[in-house]
Amino acid sequence: MYYKELFCTFASEIGYGGGDKRPLVCSINSNMILKETINQIVENYLSDTAYYLVDVKITTDNRISVEIDSFEGVSLDFCIELNKHIETQFDREEEDFALEVSSAGLTEPFKVLKQYEKNIGNEVETLTKAGKKISGILTEVNENEFVLEIEKTEKPEGSKRKITVIENVTLAYEDIKNTKYIIRFK
Repeated sequence: MYYKELFCTFASEIGYGGGDKRPLVCSINSNMILKETINQIVENYLSDTAYYLVDVKITTDNRISVEIDSFEGVSLDFCIELNKHIETQFDREEEDFALEVSSAGLTEPFKVLKQYEKNIGNEVETLTKAGKKISGILTEVNENEFVLEIEKTEKPEGSKRKITVIENVTLAYEDIKNTKYIIRFK
């Protein structure tokens, strides 16, 4: 459940010392909660629900952040229930931690395959590792790639006017830096 971690930083970064001398300050956090432990607790709790785990983050000072989602949205009541469940798995006398359970942010990049599946039919923006932004309707998703339906204007040969053409673009996850849901107000 726990592991010992050596955390080092320069004294000036935490408000001690200064000047040209930057001594290194180290401390051992012997009760750091493991990410795998939180993952297991959350996955077990979510297994019989419509919710799924998106991400778990734990800082060196045991600030735990759990993000969940579902195809139907996330209720505040369920976040509270999950928060209480996680807390019951630890002894507050032995572990000092801060816990936050929340829904995955609407405008945050997708982190798991189920977020892509949830957004089929929605407009998304993808940034490739090559730096190209592509916006379109998410139409298909599988374990290796996804398909965006994009609109672009082209001028056919011999025509005076441009026309709108719909094209399907297949993108592999390994070529993607991030994908986000686009919110449009009409």
